[in-house]
Amino acid sequence: MKIQGIHRRAIESLPGRQAVQILDQTLLPHQIEWCELNSMQDAAVAIQTMQVRGAPLIGATAAFGLFFGLRDDPSDAGLATAFDTLFATRPTAVNLRWALERVRDVVAVLPAEQRAEVAWREALQISDDDVAANAALGRHAQPVLEKILAAKTDKTLNVMTHCNAGWLATVDWGTALSPVYQAHESGMKVHVWVSETRPRNQGASLTAWELGQHQVPHTLIVDNAAGHLIQRGLVDLIIVGADRVTAAGDVANKIGTYLKALAAKAHNVPFYVAMPVSTIDWTIEDGMRDIPIEQRSSREVTHLVGRTEASLREEILITPETTAARNDAFDVTPAHLVTGLITEHGVFPATKAALSGLAQRLR
Repeated sequence: MKIQGIHRRAIESLPGRQAVQILDQTLLPHQIEWCELNSMQDAAVAIQTMQVRGAPLIGATAAFGLFFGLRDDPSDAGLATAFDTLFATRPTAVNLRWALERVRDVVAVLPAEQRAEVAWREALQISDDDVAANAALGRHAQPVLEKILAAKTDKTLNVMTHCNAGWLATVDWGTALSPVYQAHESGMKVHVWVSETRPRNQGASLTAWELGQHQVPHTLIVDNAAGHLIQRGLVDLIIVGADRVTAAGDVANKIGTYLKALAAKAHNVPFYVAMPVSTIDWTIEDGMRDIPIEQRSSREVTHLVGRTEASLREEILITPETTAARNDAFDVTPAHLVTGLITEHGVFPATKAALSGLAQRLR
């Protein structure tokens, strides 16, 4: 997608070098700063501190991190240490495990002296595959969007999303926003309701920024306004991303997703989840029981980060100093609330049977 009119990826290899750079998402929207990653620890810190975030982008970054680890120590012990270190950075997004296992399985059978070079090539391929997958799922979503728009008298499609599932959450294109970008580029009149996504405000700081960079019409709303807009008939469909989808169709995504799904169900608004199949965890079925929910710092709830006249970035306390806060980073939306799963292989019902059929196709 574009930054100031120039096509970029959220993680990029550096010409002539085995190193990568990332767009530091903790500084957006007020500062555009690229950070170079040169070590496994660089990659681990970038994931932990959310300089990179979004399940597909976390996976790609971890793959490069495993390369860095093998470059320093290609032994079996070095491979295991690098894998375990990177795997521990974030617990909920399954793409992290998927990417690490993909690289590990390729290099584990090789002599130590060949591992780093092959890991580098595999990390590059994971990045390219993510771009292709996200472009494909966006194409598969177009008939869904066109059908909903055709039934309207007002020929503007109003899409609601949550958190950031655009190109900043992936290597490029995005998941939930890939259909929006492709619809916009095809000439469809599309407008996005961007929920702020407390407590880290990824909607306000990231989704609004990238939609603006790509000149897609959008309006920022507070999270608590979502049900009201759905009830008033101002939302034609909801598309969100996912950090993990179970083999039975339950969806873990940023906290607040479940509430939108409930409101959508109450008012017959389609609720879609867009994600590459690498986000499906085929080993579990019950999302409520089996998906670990990351507990993040209470400071994200008790404090706000923003721009002031005196500074590009400042943190302020918004609660009494002694107030306790809980910060669940994700929630789980049961499969029965999901209209469909948009993937690079097509749009599928969020059911065990449909996903079992998809699994058979992938073998």
